[in-house]
Amino acid sequence: MRTQTRTVWLLAGMFLAALLPHPLPGQDEGPKKPEAPKGLRVFYASHSLMWYVPTPLGELAAAAKIQNHKLAGLQSLGASKTLQHWNLPEEKNKAKQALKKGEVDVFVMSPIQFPDEGIDNFVKLGRENNPDMKFVVQVSWSGWDIDNQDFPKGATDKVDRNKTPEQLKKLYERNIKAAEDQADAINKNAGKRVLFLVPSAQALVALRTKIANKEMPGLTTQAELFRDAISHPAPPLEALNTYLHYAVIYGQSPVGLPAPALLKKAKKDAWDDTFNRTLQEIAWETASNYPYSGVKPVPDK
Repeated sequence: MRTQTRTVWLLAGMFLAALLPHPLPGQDEGPKKPEAPKGLRVFYASHSLMWYVPTPLGELAAAAKIQNHKLAGLQSLGASKTLQHWNLPEEKNKAKQALKKGEVDVFVMSPIQFPDEGIDNFVKLGRENNPDMKFVVQVSWSGWDIDNQDFPKGATDKVDRNKTPEQLKKLYERNIKAAEDQADAINKNAGKRVLFLVPSAQALVALRTKIANKEMPGLTTQAELFRDAISHPAPPLEALNTYLHYAVIYGQSPVGLPAPALLKKAKKDAWDDTFNRTLQEIAWETASNYPYSGVKPVPDK
């Protein structure tokens, strides 16, 4: 009788197992962690609202196990238009030298106003020597809380950072539109997408809006994001911008990566892992929902 009962239970178990879904041959058994992308050789032609990015970007690439990420070079000019980088004398122009060698995969620029003739010039030179390379342009926020279309007008030592969400939404509108127009023209001329935009100004608006709405623990005022009136970034904004660059250059979410050293060195207890993750989420949400970034959003499951 005991043997008969055991047989009945065994048959019942086999029947239930047969009803459960099984992957077909060659079918994935579940979501797999995406493989790390190939490392890229990245050159920066930058002003001070971007020239801190290469080091923490390298930290993120290492944490994400991206092999052979390389800083191909950094050319720094304070408060510079991209055209000023282009016009540097040949013997001092590291950007031109790198592009002529064809040893750059991604060339990153940070103009002030758009359009900027220097962007067109660097794209043309770069593609002549490496037709497959990618060009990335940071759409920067502006000094003194003005629209960069008006730079350098509006310079002042006293800036009212206490903006409402409605004011923030309009803060950089004209320069963002001009950036998109130039990107459209360059990509149309190339016959494909070769130039992508880093939505730095837009992500800053999103972060400042959270602060204005008291939804950003760790930051109580919008002024805490800046070191001075000209709007040089404090560590949280530096981290946010680095996450944006990582997302646009590598097409991957920064969410879950460790905080860069620049944020840890601030030694602020409130800037903890939760705070860092919120910055990462803002960066990813902004980049992945911005068509000009080239970042593909992760589909809902």
